[in-house]
Amino acid sequence: MLNIASMSLSGGQGKTTVAVLLAKYLAEQGSNVLLIDSDPQANATTFLGHSVESDEPTLLEAIKGTVDIEDAVYETEISNLSLIPADDALDQVQDWLSSSGAGAVMLRKRLKPLKSHDICIMDSPPQRSQICKTIIGASDYILMPCESSVKGFGSMVRTLCAVDELNDIEVSSAQILGVIPFRDRWVGNNRTNESQLCISAMEEELDGDAPVFPTIRESERYKQAISGKTTLKQLGYPDLEYPFEVISDVIRSIKR
Repeated sequence: MLNIASMSLSGGQGKTTVAVLLAKYLAEQGSNVLLIDSDPQANATTFLGHSVESDEPTLLEAIKGTVDIEDAVYETEISNLSLIPADDALDQVQDWLSSSGAGAVMLRKRLKPLKSHDICIMDSPPQRSQICKTIIGASDYILMPCESSVKGFGSMVRTLCAVDELNDIEVSSAQILGVIPFRDRWVGNNRTNESQLCISAMEEELDGDAPVFPTIRESERYKQAISGKTTLKQLGYPDLEYPFEVISDVIRSIKR
């Protein structure tokens, strides 16, 4: 199973939008996809229509090992797409991971028994936390959604630093899959100066080590697709799926 985190260390960068829509796109293309909601806000869980019952295992129990990982996996209404959900109780795992002595590698260890999925997409929280560290430790690749703004550029830099720190101490070997600019703003047929400057700065910072993928433009259609349990194609906007098509091609080349 190829593990890919959607990660950006500021709020509002589009990481859940990218995680959910990429997971849907890959599932529609025939891959058996697992989406892990590792954000205590649990937006990905909500967007996939899952309601966590009081007696249901979630990512919290899976990480702590109080249930088998398979018992925390649920089918969704979307063919080929499964979910390990979260709720706000996931915050409780922070201290547990910190005191475990192996927090950064714990999720990778827990995921090893899963054999029936091709790709795992992990929606990471926006804070530099113990959960963030264990997501990096479990990742083969990091996909960074970053708003086309000064804040988004700063989020990208912080995310790169967080990955480098864990790679340097050899508790992670995650590679950067690329950056996907989010809320790319256009006026008519022209990109705004702020968006253009920030995307250029992202490309310069990466310096060819990883790509800047086609952008997600500022559009309500993406919100409709993630909250309506549908895809952009089903909404009648297949052209908006182009960024996910490009990312999917890269993922397929890695898996060959």
